[in-house]
Amino acid sequence: MNIYSTIKPLILGSGSPRRKDLLQSVGLKFVTKPATCEEPAPMPNQDPEEYASQMALVKAENVAAANPGNYILGSDTIVVRDQDILGKPKDCIEAYEMLKSLCGRTHKVISGCAFISPDGEKLSYTVATDVEFIDFNETIIKAYANCGEPDDKAGAYAIQGKGAFLVKGISGSYTNVVGLPLARVIETLVQWDVVVPGDG
Repeated sequence: MNIYSTIKPLILGSGSPRRKDLLQSVGLKFVTKPATCEEPAPMPNQDPEEYASQMALVKAENVAAANPGNYILGSDTIVVRDQDILGKPKDCIEAYEMLKSLCGRTHKVISGCAFISPDGEKLSYTVATDVEFIDFNETIIKAYANCGEPDDKAGAYAIQGKGAFLVKGISGSYTNVVGLPLARVIETLVQWDVVVPGDG
């Protein structure tokens, strides 16, 4: 028996396998169509939550324009150290430096979520989780930076993968750090009558 069932056409506007897996884990049926638009870099001194919300909406609007008649979910997840937005490392050296800067302290993972209905109604918001890292250990941080996992991850780590060893503790949604605040997203989809509890 499914935990939730999808009763209206839903598109996940993301190519992230982690977001796909999270939604499928509770029984949702949907189509995956990644956004094809450019992702502009944040403006100088732009609020990270504003940026994450903006990016999620840009992606959702891009997918909605090409897929009328569907409900669209767009999302963007960023890692923030102080007020600095950390993107994906360009190589293992940058991954190492990024991870080194996060060790022994707490950073934020912020996901922007955007929803668009077939009639054009829009909703967007952000969910933030505090993540505390272990203290710096050069040998193990270099080993992780070179293992390949950080290459396509914002902040250069995956909490659901080998990078779990870095995490001393979190405050907030775990799935948000993975890439999608599942509880809040499901709550919204239920409110919009896109999904229902059980087998429908």
